[in-house]
This record gives sequence, structure tokens and C-alpha cells, in this order.
Amino acid sequence: MKISVKVKPNARENSIKLLETGIYEVKVTVPPEKGKANTKVIELLSNELKIAKSRITLLKGITSSKKVFQIES
Repeated sequence: MKISVKVKPNARENSIKLLETGIYEVKVTVPPEKGKANTKVIELLSNELKIAKSRITLLKGITSSKKVFQIES
């Protein structure tokens, strides 16, 4: 399954919510440098979806705020 994510780095708190459009909005407190924000997004998605972090792969948007993740079942 693929999911689309809109990431907002340097937020005041970590949060995740599913928008009506089917896109996840993920706010992370870490800066978007050296993959720190991507790592935190994977951690939050893992907790939200109750799956292992190793089952989440970033497919598109390594340096973009709009990302696509592959979720393995």
C-alpha cells in the first residue's frame, strides 16, 4: 500500500493526522537536514499504523515536503 504524506518540519510538537483528501499531515520537531525529519516521520507513521519501522519505505520526496511511502503488509 502506498500513502502520501505532507511533512512540516521544525514544528512545535510531533503530530500526525489523516486529512479528508487521504493525505497524512505529519508535523515533526526536528529540522529537515541529513534525513532527520524523514527518520522521525517513519517513526511516527510506525506508531500510528502499529507496524514495524522496517516495513515503511520512502519511495519519493527525499528532500521534498510531499512524500510517498510504501507500507508492506
